[in-house]
Amino acid sequence: MYQFLVSFTVQPAHREDFVKIARRTAEDSLATEPGSLRFEVIVDEDDPNLFYLNETYADVEAFQAHAGGPHFGAFFAEASAYAEGPHWLMKGTVAA
Repeated sequence: MYQFLVSFTVQPAHREDFVKIARRTAEDSLATEPGSLRFEVIVDEDDPNLFYLNETYADVEAFQAHAGGPHFGAFFAEASAYAEGPHWLMKGTVAA
């Protein structure tokens, strides 16, 4: 499995917008991308403007398919107007 954790810093006035687009992306990805296994939207416990996306894919190829798909593009088309990121915090393949 391929996993990663990224963070985004969101303008305060757009927190709800970010959660909405990130959750929609998660739901669409999980429903339509066979290799998409987990997609969590997490708000930092100390900073309400800091969000994490914790995602798991069957393998790197499944993530690459996600990154080339319509949900990924739609997310960044909207979120880039009010969110700084992604900042890669962790990425890799689960050790066997």
